[in-house]
Amino acid sequence: MNARRTRRTMWIALAAAPAMMLVACSGAGGDATTGDSGDAGATQKLTLAHSYNEDQPQHRCGAQVIADEVAAADVGLEIEIFPSSQLGGDADRIASVASGDIDIDIQGASALGAVYEPISVLDAAYAFDDADHLAAFMASDASDTVTEAFEEESGVHTLGAWSAGARQFTANTAIRTPEDLEGLRMRFPGSPQFLMNAKALGATATEVAYEELYLALQQGTVDGQENPITNIVASNLKEVQDYVSLSSHQLNTNLVIMGPIWNELSDEQQETLTAATEKAVTEVTACVIEEEEAVLEEWRSGGEWEVIEDVDRDAFSEKAEEYLSSTFTGDSLAVYEAIRSTSK
Repeated sequence: MNARRTRRTMWIALAAAPAMMLVACSGAGGDATTGDSGDAGATQKLTLAHSYNEDQPQHRCGAQVIADEVAAADVGLEIEIFPSSQLGGDADRIASVASGDIDIDIQGASALGAVYEPISVLDAAYAFDDADHLAAFMASDASDTVTEAFEEESGVHTLGAWSAGARQFTANTAIRTPEDLEGLRMRFPGSPQFLMNAKALGATATEVAYEELYLALQQGTVDGQENPITNIVASNLKEVQDYVSLSSHQLNTNLVIMGPIWNELSDEQQETLTAATEKAVTEVTACVIEEEEAVLEEWRSGGEWEVIEDVDRDAFSEKAEEYLSSTFTGDSLAVYEAIRSTSK
């Protein structure tokens, strides 16, 4: 048995527990992917899972838009959304998508790296210049470097990708240059790509669970952290930090992925899902921009902490590119170079 088949068998085995959860959530007597009646002409029900709450752009401007667009198209598909990790955490849901127990999922690129490592490069520091660059890359043939290989490796199809906002630094000191990170214990998520980003930016990474971040900052276990603005707001970090530095050092990249049932859909249904995702990508991007601008305006006028706008992003991005281009190898390097080749 080759390595790819071996790995996929492992994911299917790992999916057993989430699959049982999915059956419970779907309700007895119904099949979440074939319609309750089982009749050939019945509307086909698809599950769409994600980890975000219903107030976040990924749900209301993303998942809900996809479901609404598919319903309006009337092509025999109905999407039921399970937000807030109702069908399991990220790792569990990846396995469930690969095995076909969850039909559609919204995942961060770094999380998908557990399935196909090179796809996590989409979360590399300064890989993308901005959300427009991500959109240009995904619309180009260059994106085939990663999405086709991901599908070949896992059997999981990529419907589209959006940015849920750039990640920013917060600390009790202003961070304007890579040198300002020296001596600071900065919290980064524990995935390999995030930890690589810390090294690329010149930071000393400390792993702390997101749920424990506020307390860690309050108690001084860590000196600072990085997150997109929506997460900074949700965690109320302005209560325990003095500065937010707008480094925009990494896009929070989400991919909308679909399991083996993709290949069972008609051409019309596939086109509908693709078009619905394209609209959601546009909507999420607009929602994120609107929310971030409103939040930044509030922060600038509120005086609760200082917004550092004169971050030397060129210094950070040059440092990151030098490190990453010499650290990535093989397929990961190919993905990174493909991304950078589409930069303006």
